[in-house]
Amino acid sequence: MSDTVDGLLVVDKPSDWTSHDVVARARRLCNTRKVGHAGTLDPMATGVLVLGVGRATKLLTFLVGCDKDYTATIRLGQATLTDDAEGEVTSAPGATDVTDAAIAAAVVTLTGAIEQVPSSVSAIKVKGQRSYHRARAGESVDLPARPVTVSRFEMGEVRRSTVVGDDGDEGTGLVVVDVDVEVTVSSGTYVRALARDLGTAVGSAGHLTALRRTRVGGFGLDTAYPLADLETRQGEAMPVIPLADAARAGFLARELTDDEARTIGYGQRLPSAEPGRVEPVAAFAPDGSLIAMLDESEATARSHVVFAPASS
Repeated sequence: MSDTVDGLLVVDKPSDWTSHDVVARARRLCNTRKVGHAGTLDPMATGVLVLGVGRATKLLTFLVGCDKDYTATIRLGQATLTDDAEGEVTSAPGATDVTDAAIAAAVVTLTGAIEQVPSSVSAIKVKGQRSYHRARAGESVDLPARPVTVSRFEMGEVRRSTVVGDDGDEGTGLVVVDVDVEVTVSSGTYVRALARDLGTAVGSAGHLTALRRTRVGGFGLDTAYPLADLETRQGEAMPVIPLADAARAGFLARELTDDEARTIGYGQRLPSAEPGRVEPVAAFAPDGSLIAMLDESEATARSHVVFAPASS
């Protein structure tokens, strides 16, 4: 089996797989235990899952903080325990009177810098236990709102339909509205919470029925490989983006001189190239190798992490 170089492997995650499932499979395909991911996707969701392989696992902390693009479908008229289609329906007020104009107006209120209450089945810890464990055990979970940014929230197709009642009589069914949306959100934003809040904002209820992540930072679906395609390459080297190339694609870059590279390699500080930058900066040696990820928020730059040369 071929060993895989250090770098990022971008997977188009299939539905019904957990992110941990994908990592476990990638460890076998890449012939290394050192694989991690840059942000969980729920089992229902598909799309971009960025995996770090080898030394590139050190990049994942910085990728988690990148903004992300999603396409999704929101159903108005029903709420679920999990705010998505995997949870049981908890209320069904219907959406008979919900107009396209009301949806568009509600979308505006959920765009920009907002305060969002995470879904009760999020992975946030409450008194040492994941929120989703408590919620699925029937406990009432009260999570505080936190600031997030929804920089883009666009409506697409809107479809109205009737969900047939349990008695099979369409006349007693529930009118629901399915809205296709595209969003760009900051780290920590829950798209299913946006679905829930959109339902509330139009005077009904809402949940997510489909979710696809199309971008994480500088990595989109154009760089992603379906897991089934990777399976066909088992025994071969995986299509990993090499460490230095991955850092250039995902972050601001700073070119160092030999002396500066040695200084950073010894864990010492350098004057910041642009003091006040809040984004992490990838620092490169003259030979093009990635030396470190830098914090240039102050007058002197310090290393978030230093990359040792690859072992031979």
